[in-house]
Amino acid sequence: MYSQKVIDTFKNPKNVGAIENPDAVGTVGNSNCGDIMKIYLKIDGDVITDVKFETFGCAAAVATSSVATEMVKGKTLDEALKIKNSDVIAALDGLPAQKIHCSVLAEEAIKAAIDDYRSRNN
Repeated sequence: MYSQKVIDTFKNPKNVGAIENPDAVGTVGNSNCGDIMKIYLKIDGDVITDVKFETFGCAAAVATSSVATEMVKGKTLDEALKIKNSDVIAALDGLPAQKIHCSVLAEEAIKAAIDDYRSRNN
């Protein structure tokens, strides 16, 4: 069902936890499956310098959260916004069709965090 990369990432996720005094927080969820993702960002200028996540959900939800955080770290806000769920899926060597929504949540959580940052700093 899952690629080896999904399994490995689920067993050894990166960037797990919360950031104390984050510059931004994005929280999204899927009421159908119960997955909830929370992404924390530290931003210096326009660059994401640190990112962490807390996810309540299945293996795919944890894996997509972990990969998404790795993809945005070191990127500008505009570069991070260009990351799509299909990029997350590709980074995990695919997801089963019934788990694609997890990659969508990861994309939405990043966007929610960036929206939070921009609303706080406008």
